[in-house]
Amino acid sequence: MKFDTPAGTNPIDQLTHIGRATDRIDGRHKVTGTATYAYEWHDSMRHPAYGFIVGAAIAKGRIASLDLRAVKSSSGVLAVVTAENAGPLDKGDFNTVKLLAGPDVDHYHQAVAVVVAETFEQARDAAQKIEVRYVISDDGDFDLAVAKDSAPIAGSGYWGEPATSIGDFDGALAAAPVRLDATYTTPDQGHAMMEPHASIAAWNGDRLTLWTSNQMVAWGAGDVAKTLKMPREKVRLISPFIGGGFGGKLFVRSDAILAALGARAAGRPVKVALTRPLMFNNTTHRPATIQRIRIGATKDGKITAIGHESWSGDQPHGNPETAVGQTRLLYAGPNRMTAMRLATLHLPEGNAMRAPGEAPGLMALEVAVDEIAEELNMDPIRFRSINDTQVDPEDPSRPFSQRQLVECFRVGAERFGWSQRNPVPGKTRDGRWLIGVGTAAAFRNNIAMKSGARVHLDRRGKVTVETDMTDIGTGSYTIIAQTAAEMMGVPLERVVVRLGDSTFPVSSGSGGQWGANSSTAGVYAACAMLREAVAKRLNMSGTDAVFADGYVRANGRRVAIADAAASGDLVAEDTMEYGDLSKRYQQSTFGAHFVEVGVDAATLEIRVRRMLAVCAAGRILNPKSARSQVIGAMTMGVGAALMEDLVVDKRYGFFVNHDLAGYEVPVHADIPYQEVVFLDETDPTSSPMKAKGVGELGLCGVGAAIANAIYNATGARIRDYPITLDKLLSQMT
Repeated sequence: MKFDTPAGTNPIDQLTHIGRATDRIDGRHKVTGTATYAYEWHDSMRHPAYGFIVGAAIAKGRIASLDLRAVKSSSGVLAVVTAENAGPLDKGDFNTVKLLAGPDVDHYHQAVAVVVAETFEQARDAAQKIEVRYVISDDGDFDLAVAKDSAPIAGSGYWGEPATSIGDFDGALAAAPVRLDATYTTPDQGHAMMEPHASIAAWNGDRLTLWTSNQMVAWGAGDVAKTLKMPREKVRLISPFIGGGFGGKLFVRSDAILAALGARAAGRPVKVALTRPLMFNNTTHRPATIQRIRIGATKDGKITAIGHESWSGDQPHGNPETAVGQTRLLYAGPNRMTAMRLATLHLPEGNAMRAPGEAPGLMALEVAVDEIAEELNMDPIRFRSINDTQVDPEDPSRPFSQRQLVECFRVGAERFGWSQRNPVPGKTRDGRWLIGVGTAAAFRNNIAMKSGARVHLDRRGKVTVETDMTDIGTGSYTIIAQTAAEMMGVPLERVVVRLGDSTFPVSSGSGGQWGANSSTAGVYAACAMLREAVAKRLNMSGTDAVFADGYVRANGRRVAIADAAASGDLVAEDTMEYGDLSKRYQQSTFGAHFVEVGVDAATLEIRVRRMLAVCAAGRILNPKSARSQVIGAMTMGVGAALMEDLVVDKRYGFFVNHDLAGYEVPVHADIPYQEVVFLDETDPTSSPMKAKGVGELGLCGVGAAIANAIYNATGARIRDYPITLDKLLSQMT
């Protein structure tokens, strides 16, 4: 099915199932332990062996020699795989560097070997006996601040041009009566999801089955095949349940490839899970940024010039953190510039993590907006409203398909009690606590991805949906079931959803806030084809048929939908593809975050006391699961603002705090009551579902709202995240 004109009225608009706060249909499996995660396929193979990965002890250099004699004589060892005996390997399309080092080492904890043994303990013990002699390169670069000045403009990124210029930015900034020029930094951050990167590999002749924790099954199967230099049709990936991905499992990592190599060498199925330190240094992370923002405005608050430059680092041939993207679209202003510069750093790969681009970009931009509003002595919400735009600021011929940013702020201000806020910093107290209130805009682009599904109808009237879409904890099973039930007019309990298998039709996968809207649109397309087949089998007019309550009605007839499959199951498969609507309309999601903090006047301890997110993100398919995504994202925002910081050892090029003892993330005691409001909105230019995405929108802007609240509480303007006690002390003593 091709979606190339805005959606009109369609079966989804019945809202019998769609739009309802429906419980997770996979919830029982989760709480009873019957949801099978990647490391837990105990019934699918007999007597698996265990692999343990050895990570490189240097950041840049080469392996001079490997002594495996003690390993091979260790109890229970079945095989040891290194680059020397792995056979010819390629690099996957979605990997920046190879996943198995040798002889060159590209980053610390890059996999050097996998030891396969009868038990996990034997594999781990033997792995410690590998003797590796390295030659360390003396030209490793690990410090973004040092590499910044020589960093070139990045290559064309996956979200637009690396540098843009509209009008005369320099001239307009120089002429502006009110100006801001400030620099902000965000640190390297790690994923730290609960489920580690884990895989089980089993060979049947020259065919590989890989049970793995992966967000994008089709991408993963393709990269496994390319890396192992084998035909794509001989690789099967299975990933029905994922214990958190957040971008860190978009791409195949070393656990999958080394499980496959280990299984081939041992002649047995092999299980591999990365240890927590390897998750931080071996897999991808969010790279640090240095961001310079310059804004010029008239005395009545109109932006005349806005510029945003960002520096980040990655391995050679990597991509930048696209932190300037939202600045190209969020506020009006005739003179504009953005630039992304990419330094070569020999740290572990930087890549997508929790709303890449907008999340760190808004941590800077939305603080800068508050700062210039203060220079103008203007309420920051009023300043944002004055500079709202209903068209793409870089191309006024492209209107936003929907844009309710001002309404998000209006609703949020009323619900949060913004009018009670004292705009003078440090003037509101609650006993020993200095109280501050802050806000920030939320913004995330909408992306519609091609997505397919297959739908079966059997003689019992049961509808089964198959698609390689994944559920990373976001509720894919439920919204896909709701979509099929809505389209086919059957109760939800008569829908079965099967996900995460590369033998199923290729879906959008989970990532970039595109999963819900895109995957359900693919199910919509397949169900539309199945409706035609049902009507034809029942000798009804497909265009007039109404599917509801388990029946099909048309031309005065009412027939049970199960009757259509009485003579044999009906199967339909289709893919939703997209035309140029996203080029004709700027499709984005918007929101407003409000935060109240308390800062202890004696200790400067920071406590988040209240949080509110108001979101405008198209049709909300399931308010219950959508709220869960948003409050989870808000929690991540607290971590980014106050705690998360992968500390780089700039001598040896590794992340020091590579476990959950040293890498701090929020716990229950850190998070207050969180309120989420969804504005009533549909976007017919996005898909037949008229939805968009909301999971990453819930994170974008939270960090800035917290920073602005801390300033309102204390008068200390911290531009370097995370905002910690030492940084507050330096400004308040």
